Amino acid sequence: MGAQGCGPAKAAFHHGHFGKHFSRHMGGQFVRPKYNVPLNIEDTETAFIVYVYATGFSKENIKLTVQDDILYISGTRAVAEGYDPDFRRQEFPIKSFERALSLNGQVDAANISAKQEDGVLIVTLPKTAEATKPAQEITVN
Repeated sequence: MGAQGCGPAKAAFHHGHFGKHFSRHMGGQFVRPKYNVPLNIEDTETAFIVYVYATGFSKENIKLTVQDDILYISGTRAVAEGYDPDFRRQEFPIKSFERALSLNGQVDAANISAKQEDGVLIVTLPKTAEATKPAQEITVN
């Protein structure tokens, strides 16, 4: 997931999906994948800060795992038995969510930390020494 004019740190993340959960359009309207929550990724000098909009999910029910250089973030919560609403529009998950981010060798996985504030999960991903190096400029001849 690169962006024009961005150094290597800007292209560090690939937003992964869990197999079948891809966004789609219905009648010209964006439909968020059913088990997905929105997130923002801030790029600082020393870390990537991931803000996961996980409102309604307590920190005890949120799980972060790193495996094969991929950060998995998931959350679950109990809902009343038989609760099966017929939504006209659903933009956030009711029972569970899951996200995956490829770290691309840019993150010191042993020092990842997380906290929750006002329904937002804040995950700090410290950069590796390689990720903090400035971008190399190449002259076009």
